[in-house]
Amino acid sequence: MICCLDLEGVLIPEIWINVAKKTGIKALERTTRDEPDYDKLMRYRLAILKKEGILLCDIQAVIWSMNPLPGAKDFLRKLHETYQVIILSDTYYEFAASMMKKLGNPTLFCNWLSTDKKGFIADYHLRQRSGKKEAVRAIRSLGFKVVAAGDSYNDIAMLKTADRGILFRPPAKIVKQFPEFPVTMTYSQLLAAFRKK
Repeated sequence: MICCLDLEGVLIPEIWINVAKKTGIKALERTTRDEPDYDKLMRYRLAILKKEGILLCDIQAVIWSMNPLPGAKDFLRKLHETYQVIILSDTYYEFAASMMKKLGNPTLFCNWLSTDKKGFIADYHLRQRSGKKEAVRAIRSLGFKVVAAGDSYNDIAMLKTADRGILFRPPAKIVKQFPEFPVTMTYSQLLAAFRKK
């Protein structure tokens, strides 16, 4: 069995919310928990960054100051004792590098950014459309059983494609919309859900 995990909201705090707090720009608090259309959300974010003069290095400085969620590294270690683990995220390698070191450098599949000459984020690049879903589909096609966990709208396709999907600390509206998924609120509950036969 391979365990597939979302990153933000499951193992680390939401990056954009922390950027919003550090910069005082409340509009950047909007995440995939609020907006199901990822392209719409990213275009919205990039426009705000440009307008407010926020460079990629400014965002990276915020991320360097962040730590994984309490208990996340220990949970990941325990999960890895029994299963292979892949983190499937809509974040970017340029954002996630420092957090991956703090988590013990687990395997991460995500996307990447391009910048202009001034250091502004010019665009984002998806490795593949519906990357989380397609990664789970590909892993299953190799003969592996996949159990996946996430917390947001952009995780739902991944959870539906896996053999089993689990919600971790999701907003109430997602629980209501997708009652087919078990809900876990602590790492011990999430670990037990992965171990369930």
